[in-house]
Amino acid sequence: TAPGSDGAGVVEAVAEGVKKAKVGDRVYTAKTITGAYAQYALALEEQVHMLPSKISFSQGAGVWVPYGTAYHALIHSAKARASETVLVHGASGGVGSAGVQMARAMGLTVLGTAGTQRGLDLVKREGAHQVFDHNKAGYQEEILQATGGRGVDVILEMLANVNLAHDLKLLAVRGRVIVIGNRGEATINARELMGRRGSIRAFTLWGITPAEEADIHAGLIAGLENGTLRPVVGKELPLAEAARAHKEILEPGAAGKIVLVT
Repeated sequence: TAPGSDGAGVVEAVAEGVKKAKVGDRVYTAKTITGAYAQYALALEEQVHMLPSKISFSQGAGVWVPYGTAYHALIHSAKARASETVLVHGASGGVGSAGVQMARAMGLTVLGTAGTQRGLDLVKREGAHQVFDHNKAGYQEEILQATGGRGVDVILEMLANVNLAHDLKLLAVRGRVIVIGNRGEATINARELMGRRGSIRAFTLWGITPAEEADIHAGLIAGLENGTLRPVVGKELPLAEAARAHKEILEPGAAGKIVLVT
């Protein structure tokens, strides 16, 4: 099998008894049997979902993991509500930009960080009320000042090993840090949580339940249809350059998704 879970394209053939999709349908995949890094991929009926006409195939190839992750983080894990404030830490990447769009549409005040001017511009364009350069000394203090010293209710954290200890100091009372990404160990002071009655929550997308997954797709398709959710494609590369894409995705300065095109 080839790597890759997220893809988009046109249905070429369906097995007998398949009701959800027909030949010629535009679809996106959330996992496949044979892998998405291919001209043709075999998928189960429940892995295939309708792609609204206003969403391109390149955008559709960046739906499931980033938007599914952002939805699960905001809705299921954080139980975020309109009028709350969210900090998206690393907001210019795939999950981050999805989280910004979603939180803005839900009525939250959205603060986002990025590490380059291009990234900051993207985050602002996708709906953040205020943006902060996380490479700048003292940016956490700027975030706190932007909330009038109150702190933020929800943090979507893409790099917990670097940011988690600082995140706890930015939380409002009953604030929640949702750990989405991590590349090593983190040392925290639990007292920062105690006074705030705060919590750190975490998940993996492959650990969600079928009911949660059904919930996520219903929400994502509605958002894609009404234009609330607009996957950001930062770069398109030919399938033959998959190795280059894997290298570039680990480099700092994210700006949307890297998509392989066949």
